[in-house]
Amino acid sequence: MTRAVLHETGPSAALRGGLPDRYLTPDDVAEIFGVPVETIYQWRKKRTGPPGFRIGKHLRYDPADIRAYVTECKNVDRDAA
Repeated sequence: MTRAVLHETGPSAALRGGLPDRYLTPDDVAEIFGVPVETIYQWRKKRTGPPGFRIGKHLRYDPADIRAYVTECKNVDRDAA
């Protein structure tokens, strides 16, 4: 499989067609937003990004929270204009 095919079926493609019906990893969220995974951890540390939660030692994100975060960002940008 080529990288392009993997990218089309990954979390970025899922965001365009609806997020997957599973909890997302920091790597998934980084790919969705096109940022380094370290940015996701910094957002969490600063409490500026989408809310995440721990399952044991693993950080996960609810797709509904990702949608809500994107909507909030859009509304803030629209209100600022």
